[in-house]
Amino acid sequence: MSQSNFNDLFPEDEAAILQEVMNIAFGKASADLADVIDIRVILSVPDIRLMRASELPAQIVDEVKIYDLISIVEQNYWGKFKGTALLIFPTQASKGLVSMFESEQEFFPDAENVMFEKETLLEIGNILIGACVGKIAELLKDIVSYSPPRAFTKNLSNETFQEKWTDSEKVAVFMRTIFSFEENDVSGFLFLILSQDSLKWLKTALNNFMEKYG
Repeated sequence: MSQSNFNDLFPEDEAAILQEVMNIAFGKASADLADVIDIRVILSVPDIRLMRASELPAQIVDEVKIYDLISIVEQNYWGKFKGTALLIFPTQASKGLVSMFESEQEFFPDAENVMFEKETLLEIGNILIGACVGKIAELLKDIVSYSPPRAFTKNLSNETFQEKWTDSEKVAVFMRTIFSFEENDVSGFLFLILSQDSLKWLKTALNNFMEKYG
């Protein structure tokens, strides 16, 4: 499929509406996370692209190539707004993440540090992904449910994500923001990858949103 075909599927005006929806949603996510850890989360302006599903692994790797070893929280979400969220940190940042949640470790006094780091990643993923996806769905008049998140560490390569997206005929909406925690040297990426199954609904929902709030 050519780039012009992609533009026909998802023209610039619809991408602009989605970006505005994401700006609102990410502001909500920042506030929710700050309520939990009492630290301001800074989010970049979202980047939105339409691409072949088979191009996603290389695109994600290119985005996070400054890291060699990455920690990933992956969570699927289901509804009319349907896809996969990936929260990616440099693995060396995990100590900094734990320090933000260190008051909670008293509930797990005998837990291994590795296990607590994983639980911390899952908790941050639950809050950040849930707030972003949930607010986007709310603004577009949908209700989503979530699969349990999973956290894992990988050496960075195209194969890290290859098994998930291999169908060259399918397209996906790729949404990315870079986030960092104020007063803490921790940053990472949040990717929302919307499936082709949701594309027709998304176009209609964005235009309905524009009619109501534009």
